[in-house]
Amino acid sequence: MNVSEALNSRYTCRAFKPDPVGRETTLKILEAATRAPSWANTQPWEIFVAAGKVLDEIRQGYLDNYRKGINRNPDLPAPQRWPAALQKRIEELGAKRFEAMGIDREDTVARQVLLEQNYRLFGSTAVMYLCMDRSLTPWSVFDMGSLAESIMLAAQEQGVDSAPAVMLVAYPDILRPALDIPDDLSIVLGVALGYGDPDHPQNRCRSPRRPLQEVVRLRGY
Repeated sequence: MNVSEALNSRYTCRAFKPDPVGRETTLKILEAATRAPSWANTQPWEIFVAAGKVLDEIRQGYLDNYRKGINRNPDLPAPQRWPAALQKRIEELGAKRFEAMGIDREDTVARQVLLEQNYRLFGSTAVMYLCMDRSLTPWSVFDMGSLAESIMLAAQEQGVDSAPAVMLVAYPDILRPALDIPDDLSIVLGVALGYGDPDHPQNRCRSPRRPLQEVVRLRGY
């Protein structure tokens, strides 16, 4: 698989099969992914991987919090609002996912069931939690994004599907004791890994991309 093939075949998997990702495969993914670039080779990342019983305990803790109505509290605060064009794309993707699932927007019960899947961590069998020192700036967050993309592409080469999601880091108070994450690290992002269920309607939904002529401004060509 070349890089273009990995980029085009990768998607955000929201329904995984129960088959575990083995330790050796996980290490192969990380060995490749940690070649990601960073500012002056600072390599600001600390990576905590949860699988097996540890991940099951995290999953149950997330579900319990959700059902109790406990608000998400990620270390990096979510945006309070999005520019209009970005908000429109968010809404369009939501509508596309509801359509793929056969869920009417007015069906609040079905929508709640779908939302709960986020707190089940999409049924993934491993999650990589990407952390960095709290003192670092958004420039290092850029490096963390580079690492996350590298993880997903390396996973794709290994036949492993992935899902980067803020929901995976919704409850730091659950993650820290489960994974021995020290307080001086921010839990930036989670990347769920596993083998996607191709028959699940959520996995048949693909998000569109803006055409290049809308995104790119070329000069001097």
